[in-house]
Amino acid sequence: MKILIVEDEQNISSFIKRGLNISGYHSEICNNGLEAWERLQKLDFDLIIADIIMPFMSGLELCKAYRQKFGYTTPVILLTALSSTDDIVKGLNAGADDYLTKPFKLVELEARINALVRRSNIVSETYPNVIIEFSDLELNTNTKQATRRNTIINLTAKEYLLLEYFMKNPDKVLSRQTILENVWDINFDTNTNIVDVYINYIRNKIQPIGTSKLIHTVVGLGYILKEE
Repeated sequence: MKILIVEDEQNISSFIKRGLNISGYHSEICNNGLEAWERLQKLDFDLIIADIIMPFMSGLELCKAYRQKFGYTTPVILLTALSSTDDIVKGLNAGADDYLTKPFKLVELEARINALVRRSNIVSETYPNVIIEFSDLELNTNTKQATRRNTIINLTAKEYLLLEYFMKNPDKVLSRQTILENVWDINFDTNTNIVDVYINYIRNKIQPIGTSKLIHTVVGLGYILKEE
């Protein structure tokens, strides 16, 4: 598995590369976003890890450019010292699949990588190569696109997995921890608000003007996919 590390702080990039190589990954380092963009146009990588704040081309700009040219097949993890919801949403809007706030432990980064790769490669056994439907929302397990009232909705890899999980569990209250375990493969307590951020993001995508709300908040318990 080939991973591109895009980080201008040499001590951090070396730390990540050394740890990932020990774990059996093949990783390369680019010291800025522009160098990474040139590299990505020549070689294919299985996953990209990019810092947000970098010279010449930021991680957000790199991610957005990559998505526009190459699509959403390759997962992208953004590293950031910024942890506000606005900063996270900017990363998601640029096409990132996950984020990690500095400082972080290598074991957490590896857990995020493993979860992204494993979930992206899973072939659905329950719904093989079919359209999953709920109300007027459809999810194509081949194209990884959602459709609502003839409006095509493009999803990132993580957004697809989250929406697929909801559509396979309609009319059930799903707690944040349950979602973390089944979509992010995180089975320990965490203070991250990534579930709330991603749910708000897919809510905006699957609710074109004139359509009803499908994903509802159940205060104190979690979220549910149901018709109003």
